[in-house]
Amino acid sequence: MAGTPSAEQLRALAGAWIADDPDPRSRAELEALLDALPDAAAVADLADRFRGPLQFGTAGLRGPLRAGPNGMNRAVVGRAAAGLARYLDDVGAEGPVVVGYDARHGSHEFALDTVQIVQGSGRAALLMPRQLPTPVLAFAVGALEAAAGVMVTASHNPPQDNGYKVYLGGASGLNAQIVPPADADISARIAAVTALGQIPRSDDYQVVGEEVYEKFLQAAADAVAPGSPREVSVVSTALHGVGGDTLLAAFERAGFAAPTPVAHQQRPNPEFPGLAFPNPEEKGVMDDVLALAAERGADLAIANDPDADRCAAAAPMRGGWRQLRGDELGVLLADHLMRRGERGTYATTIVSSSMLGAICAKRGVPYAATLTGFKWIVRAPEQTGAPLRFGYEEAIGYAVDPRSVNDKDGISAALVTAELAAALKAEGSSIQQRLDDLYAEFGYYLTSQISLRVDDLSIIAGTMRRLRDEPPTRIGPWAVAVEDLLPRTDALVLSGDGLRVVIRPSGTEPKLKAYLEVTATSEADAGSQMATLRSALSLILVPPTR
Repeated sequence: MAGTPSAEQLRALAGAWIADDPDPRSRAELEALLDALPDAAAVADLADRFRGPLQFGTAGLRGPLRAGPNGMNRAVVGRAAAGLARYLDDVGAEGPVVVGYDARHGSHEFALDTVQIVQGSGRAALLMPRQLPTPVLAFAVGALEAAAGVMVTASHNPPQDNGYKVYLGGASGLNAQIVPPADADISARIAAVTALGQIPRSDDYQVVGEEVYEKFLQAAADAVAPGSPREVSVVSTALHGVGGDTLLAAFERAGFAAPTPVAHQQRPNPEFPGLAFPNPEEKGVMDDVLALAAERGADLAIANDPDADRCAAAAPMRGGWRQLRGDELGVLLADHLMRRGERGTYATTIVSSSMLGAICAKRGVPYAATLTGFKWIVRAPEQTGAPLRFGYEEAIGYAVDPRSVNDKDGISAALVTAELAAALKAEGSSIQQRLDDLYAEFGYYLTSQISLRVDDLSIIAGTMRRLRDEPPTRIGPWAVAVEDLLPRTDALVLSGDGLRVVIRPSGTEPKLKAYLEVTATSEADAGSQMATLRSALSLILVPPTR
């Protein structure tokens, strides 16, 4: 609807939505806003909720928990489930739909709505037995030969959010996250759902047995090489998510001593107390696990995000305990797997460090740089012709066993990181020393990131438009060339001598992100150049004042 709708228009929109909303709490939420009309705050709130539907894209759905079409609620999820079921029927997909969920507010209800609607469509629906990490659901899609999988999670988003991630099975879907045109095709089926109350439902869905979870644990344990060192002391945190028990069980299954967890962050809690953004990349989120690691004299600290598809690691480094950057751990894991003799494609994304490409080139290993996201990383073999053996993205996502989980997996990644630390310890080396060895051989690659979080998404669109209309020719002392990646993806690449910057909107959060890389001969030179680059780039990214 163009412009701001009137109070009467909003009353009509909300009334029609309420009539078809299956959730009494959501209906009451909207009715309270209607009772407040024509109050300006109520008008603004309703206008935002009804300015359009929550968009279904390659990340599925993700948004704030609230009533109305522009939020995560049972009515929106019900339409998504009905649209997905219709899409699978239309493309002739065979097999059930398996649905998993985490411990966020609404996750279990959204999962139940999904299996009831899928089962009601005439297709078998399978519900995971309890709240479990996203990688378990991704594993189950292949293990159960499912047509599709749905994971109800908002991953590392704030407590007030939830989401709906879709995987497609079979040879075409690769048991991986959806990519175009499937996202648009599913979205069209969702938009075609009119009266949700008329969608058939069934309670004849099945609950998945524990054997699938046990197979996942075994596959994760098998990602570690037989006979490799296991002597390593690890501490961990689940960040109030659902990965705590699974991580401990996987370590024990693989023959490691169980990590010592941060006790007050081990159990699931949808409020994520003390963590406004429960993402290990955010400043301060790993403080408690780092303190525990120092207190216990551990060799390694591991943090999973709330749905445990990401893995962050910290270790004793020069100057004390430090969290590894995503690119550092990615290069270390790739190097470790190569030294284990693991062959196949090694892949990362255009916003990650280019160091992996340099390593692969020298060692004669197939390499691919893909668009951002694991939905593209797992399709890297289309570039190389060799099966994917390892993939990573700088946002602490790692696929160390893509044959089992064709997505990022924070559980198996934690195990292989522990194997790496144990192997280096047995050699009398360390994570710091191995990084130094790699930098000595390939040059010092330093990466960083600038994120601009906004309340108004038009600021992001405006900044990208400004940079396209007036592309910079210099960033500080560097002359740069600009490559526009449209229409493949909304990103700009700025490159110069020893410098590369990728600027793009976040796909899951209201952020504009800039990914920075400098290449130098020493850590000191790289640090100095990065400081200069960050300062100069910030001036380019911030919209000019009028």
